[in-house]
Amino acid sequence: MICMALLRYENAQVFLRDHMSATGVIDVHAHVVFEELNGVAGSHGPEAGVDRDGTPFFRIGGYTMKPLAYQDSVFTDLELRLSHLDRLGITLQILSPNPLTFFHGIEAHIAADFCRQHNTLMAKKVAEKPDRLKGLASLPLQDVDAACDELDHAIGTLGLAGAMIGTDAPQGFACASMDALYRKLVALNVPLFIHASSTNGVDGLTDQRLAAHNLSLSLGYAHEETVAVAQILMGGVLDRHPDIDICISHGGGTVAFLAEKMDQLATVDASVGEGVRDNGFLHELQKLWFDTHVKGEIAQHALRHYAHAERLVLGTNLGGFDTPDQLDPDTKELTPNAMKLLRLS
Repeated sequence: MICMALLRYENAQVFLRDHMSATGVIDVHAHVVFEELNGVAGSHGPEAGVDRDGTPFFRIGGYTMKPLAYQDSVFTDLELRLSHLDRLGITLQILSPNPLTFFHGIEAHIAADFCRQHNTLMAKKVAEKPDRLKGLASLPLQDVDAACDELDHAIGTLGLAGAMIGTDAPQGFACASMDALYRKLVALNVPLFIHASSTNGVDGLTDQRLAAHNLSLSLGYAHEETVAVAQILMGGVLDRHPDIDICISHGGGTVAFLAEKMDQLATVDASVGEGVRDNGFLHELQKLWFDTHVKGEIAQHALRHYAHAERLVLGTNLGGFDTPDQLDPDTKELTPNAMKLLRLS
């Protein structure tokens, strides 16, 4: 089945190369949920169910979200997803792991097995509609060697388009132990997507103040993404790996709002990486990629002011509470950027 999937994938690549730049819209931020993975991580879940009050829930480790039901939604129903893509005018969508199931904090061998099963299902899913869908791999970050092996398998054998990891990388993004993964991404010539995490898969929220009002999805996510950007740039990741392409979800959280403050701070921080030290935080910020899934005209303006215009890509978070009702007229202008990021041109 995988061999046939790769053949259809190659045919789809030809179609995309010939037609996408002129007519297409590419959405790089959309998650998929595989119900076949329920219980695969043992006591960590995932678990989907209904509580005593009849409220649907989704549990990962010690963290439960409700009301939340994935069944018969765009996250699990391919035909429903395609109908929404047609409605929004999206030609190609990049499917990524459910951010609730990154599982970067659980036992390494359980995480590795979960990622292997997840990525196999992802390859099968995108093979059902290779001209409309591409997939990103899930990686067991708590064991970088295992993550490199899984990335090799996901790209070389399964034909996935890159990888997505959570912001809760146990060792942090600037740690030298992550360099092996960064080198592997460059060697395979695929991008790395980083999405905010709510939980490490073992415990509940790191900050229980975010439990009420779903603040983990607004304040929590924005904080996580901003910290990731700061670690990558100030920690010199791009100095050591200048050819890597890293895309941060939701416009990098609050980084556009805090960019000048962080640029100022970097001038008095002797520990910052060479690029930030010599060129400034604002300059290095333009080397990262960001999806444009931020809310509000002011937030969009700030993102476009500080990010590089050719490193912005469309994101919709299709199926989420914050999915746009319609796309902006200038959405197609971002297609060449996405093609470059995804190695489609």
